[in-house]
Amino acid sequence: MQRLKNGSRYMALAGGIIVQIFVGIIYIWSIFQEPVIEYFSWTHSGAALTFSVMLPMNVLGVTAGGILNDRKGARFVLHTGGILMTAGLLLSSLIPKGQPWLLYIFYAGMGGFGGGLAYNATVSCAQKWWLDRKGLAGGIIVCAYGMSTVVFTPVVNMLLGENGVGVKNTFRILEAVFAVIVLTVGWFVVNPDEEYMDNCVKDSKEWIGKKQYKPGDVLRSGKYYMVLICLLCLTPAYLMLNPMIKSLGELRGLSEEIAVISVMITGLASALGRLTAAWLSDKIGCKRVLLMLYTITFVSILLLWNIHGNMFIVLIALITYAYGGCAGVTPVLATDFFGTKYMSSNFGLVMISVMISGITYPTLGTAVSPAGIPAAQVFLIPAVLCVAGFVTLYFLYGKD
Repeated sequence: MQRLKNGSRYMALAGGIIVQIFVGIIYIWSIFQEPVIEYFSWTHSGAALTFSVMLPMNVLGVTAGGILNDRKGARFVLHTGGILMTAGLLLSSLIPKGQPWLLYIFYAGMGGFGGGLAYNATVSCAQKWWLDRKGLAGGIIVCAYGMSTVVFTPVVNMLLGENGVGVKNTFRILEAVFAVIVLTVGWFVVNPDEEYMDNCVKDSKEWIGKKQYKPGDVLRSGKYYMVLICLLCLTPAYLMLNPMIKSLGELRGLSEEIAVISVMITGLASALGRLTAAWLSDKIGCKRVLLMLYTITFVSILLLWNIHGNMFIVLIALITYAYGGCAGVTPVLATDFFGTKYMSSNFGLVMISVMISGITYPTLGTAVSPAGIPAAQVFLIPAVLCVAGFVTLYFLYGKD
């Protein structure tokens, strides 16, 4: 029986990895944007708003998925999310040319929300099966999510290219592939039974005597808001600079080709951060990992203020690594502070930080960057927030 359960946890992890690679396709809107603008004769501001709608819908999906996961199980949540994403992509392919705003509902709304459901299902399921190595398992899953951009960008770019199949057919191809993969592989993403989890908790000194927070308890806990602040203070460096990495690289002396390569490197750095930071949390604890990520961000953003040449690429990669590391430790933080019993719901609550930062920081970065040229505030604001993050960490963990 134990051997069977060990096999199940490997299958759940493998299934989660495959699903996450496909779920992340919703985040390659930047590849879709120009072809969509041309196809629908749409404005740049209207098309750009699609991603702004998608991000909060995605986080709402993660939050709702957590509540459903604890009640209905990971497989139900994943298949529900898969159906919504599949329907969203299919309906996006049927939008008339005169109504591109429907992408807000189908691609951003249904696709974003469905992707959030699937994201929570796979991350939470992996952690439940691997409580003994929750950081590593969660890190592998969110790394796969980050790698989705690397995997699908060239594929979708080819489909949308001059000799490709066009916007509508690209949506249809992705919808068909997504339906087959997620709704079949997703069958293996199923939560362990309570006996398995209880035995894991009993076998680990880490969980003995720890309070199991219900979602309502989490919202009433001061630690929850400190966790949110801690995560919010770590992400502005990347999110404020992200829209202008290519243009800023050119201003700092890089050729256009090298500046484009620097953008691709950020995808790899983010995936590496997601994996290694989560893995390190098992080894040295979340507090030390967060201190490391804050230090990397603080030093890098200050040096980036006036750096030129290839060192620009290194610093951008380090900032992106820290941002990815933040995503990697987020599910671990939720479990460490609020227990294992309601981890899916509590992970969804902690993910609210992603929605706040994703809406706030890119807008702030644009506001203080006249004509797309970063002002001093783009570097100063993240540095100040890093200091605030260091202080928050002290109070969150005390003198441990």
